[in-house]
Amino acid sequence: MLGEEAYYHEFLDGLERVLTPAGVSVLVKVVTDRAAEAETYERWATRQEIDGVILVDLVPDDDRVALVGRLGLPAVVLGAPSTASGLPTVWTDDAGWAREAIRFLAERGHEVIGHISGPLAFAHTQLRRAGADEEAAARGVTLLRAGGDYSYESGAAATTELLAGKPTAIVCDSDVMAVAALDTLRGHDLAVPADVSVVAWDDSALCQLAVPALSAMSHDVSRIGELAASALLDAMAGATPAVYEAPAAHIVVRESTR
Repeated sequence: MLGEEAYYHEFLDGLERVLTPAGVSVLVKVVTDRAAEAETYERWATRQEIDGVILVDLVPDDDRVALVGRLGLPAVVLGAPSTASGLPTVWTDDAGWAREAIRFLAERGHEVIGHISGPLAFAHTQLRRAGADEEAAARGVTLLRAGGDYSYESGAAATTELLAGKPTAIVCDSDVMAVAALDTLRGHDLAVPADVSVVAWDDSALCQLAVPALSAMSHDVSRIGELAASALLDAMAGATPAVYEAPAAHIVVRESTR
């Protein structure tokens, strides 16, 4: 998804803004699966080709955490501290942000809300789902679920799946899936936001360029990259592991919600 998902481009920009002046180069290697990722870490450590790694998209009890410890690789986790087992962590409050998205829509009178999540194996996806469920229950809102993989195609398929439950609003876990939701709703002769409101996640330029422009849970992805870079420099210097809290996300209201 590296080429399609704007999040990673903004994250890498933040990394380089801190690491490049410190004389550290950023290496991005695309691998096919977790086994190939682990093999890459083993090779890098054996050959002493890198000085540290940043772990993203963790799953509960992620074996990469133990692996980097065994290899002696300085590492930073991007995600919840509960997934990091003592590694330095850049914490994004996914559960809290999901609650805010549902609260925003519930306060506008939406009683049936769809949620298109990312891959269910990821810890941050599970936290978002839990947060959305908690807020929906507290508000007496019906929450419909569908899963995607952040791609346009999965967003379109998930939107079609949700329409059977007749939601009046849909929250999408990525900007790309939200754009797919807009196109899919249009294909079903449903107007946004008159018939269905749509909320995106991350708030990249895609949200402003979409028609209608997408309301979004906005957070400073470049700043998260900067924090991850600072945490990695600390880890490489042997600092005590710490939790680096990312700035809080907030809803940006545009034309796709009523």
